[in-house]
Amino acid sequence: MLIPCPVCGPRDHEEFTYGGDATVTRPTIAELSAATWGTFVYDRTNPKGAHEEHWHHVHGCRRWMVVSRDTETHAVTEARLVGAWAEPKTEPGED
Repeated sequence: MLIPCPVCGPRDHEEFTYGGDATVTRPTIAELSAATWGTFVYDRTNPKGAHEEHWHHVHGCRRWMVVSRDTETHAVTEARLVGAWAEPKTEPGED
């Protein structure tokens, strides 16, 4: 499976680490009940078809991204940087 890293280009999935479901919303600090956090940590669906996942390019640019992938065929349609990594850093002299 090739993942189209926005920084490094298409790379084999073995260069990446899976970071979890990108569609899950973390509870706020005000929602500190055991039931709410237990659901967040342990309850996951196993979607069939189009899905968004967090991946970390460990053996490349080391940036986090959201990868859109079909869980049935493993076809990757998109990868986009997220968080602090969403803005690519420029090399010295590249302004």
